[in-house]
Amino acid sequence: MSATRDGHRLTPDAAPAWLKPLVDNTDGVPRAYRRRVPPDVLSALTVANASATVTGTKRDAAVLVLFSGPEDAPGEALPDDADLLVTVRASTLRHHAGQAAFPGGATDPDDEGPVHTALREATEETGLDATRIRPLATLQRMFIPPSGFHVVPVLAYSPDPGPVAVVDESETAIVARVPLRAFINPDNRLMVYRDANSRRWAGPAFLLDEMLVWGFTGQVISAILDVAGWAVPWNTDDVRGLDEAMALVGHDAGYGESQQ
Repeated sequence: MSATRDGHRLTPDAAPAWLKPLVDNTDGVPRAYRRRVPPDVLSALTVANASATVTGTKRDAAVLVLFSGPEDAPGEALPDDADLLVTVRASTLRHHAGQAAFPGGATDPDDEGPVHTALREATEETGLDATRIRPLATLQRMFIPPSGFHVVPVLAYSPDPGPVAVVDESETAIVARVPLRAFINPDNRLMVYRDANSRRWAGPAFLLDEMLVWGFTGQVISAILDVAGWAVPWNTDDVRGLDEAMALVGHDAGYGESQQ
């Protein structure tokens, strides 16, 4: 075991064999993330990060990237029933309404660090039992200019996270354990840009039965698939505007609001 600076324990050895390729190569995730960002956009992000630091508008945050699946699956092959916990924010929220995201949020003054923040926020949003969760590793902090958040993704694993569901409908619309095979399926992948002026910078996205996963979350999942060796060739020339892509989202629950 290794201790984080916040006093919470990271247990990378608790990862099942199929997660080892990712946990052993976490430094590759930020690099894979940045590979899809044009150099001028990366430069703009660096400037925005520096400005937020100087003005004091940058806020610390953490998200929980929780994988579930069999602990004793043979070899490093990804099990068919492995999944990833994802939420969709309520459509009435002021910021990021209707956007798919990892559970997580801003650091509270009493939080002891990013692992604490990620577990606390995920518990508040999804009702998960934090004692079932094994934090494995933290990724490099990533700056998100629209919100000013300096986000630490916390990779975690549970063979069985127990029941999860929407806790507060004013904050969260959907809580779902999405099969990893749904993210890997090339038929579910596309590139999305937010508006006409930013079409040159389209990020990876995932069109699923009840959500469009794009933006920061889509970028991180795409980078994780690449680093873990799970990604398969997909059509990166399928580039759509955000409104067009959102219109393709179905309304029949494919994964359900509550997962037992």
